[in-house]
Amino acid sequence: MLYSTGKRKTSSARVFMKKGNGKFSVNGISFKKYFNSKVKQLLIFYPFKIINDYSYMDKYNFYVTVNGGGVSSQAFAIRHAITKILLKYNNDLRIFLKNAGLITRDSRKVERKKYGFRKSRCRPQYSKR
Repeated sequence: MLYSTGKRKTSSARVFMKKGNGKFSVNGISFKKYFNSKVKQLLIFYPFKIINDYSYMDKYNFYVTVNGGGVSSQAFAIRHAITKILLKYNNDLRIFLKNAGLITRDSRKVERKKYGFRKSRCRPQYSKR
């Protein structure tokens, strides 16, 4: 059984990979019900497309717990965690995943609100008179 975490913005995903028959569940719900958008489903399985090996999907069960952020951010967090699990399983895949830019965590977060401003950088309107 392998375990890995992935993060994006405020989302964090934990992925467990263990021998099985190809079941993929997210927070106890079927994968296709949780991510009903085809784009998000393809985004999550992108690491398997890069390495040209979908056999992991048939041989292993993936149990995912994800929280925080929105659905898109959660999908990116899961993708990051799956990439890290594949590296733990077989480090020879590192070259392909690195060239695709999947190993690097996207560190961009929302900038904090500052005192006296409406948002992080939006100042109140200046009135001359």
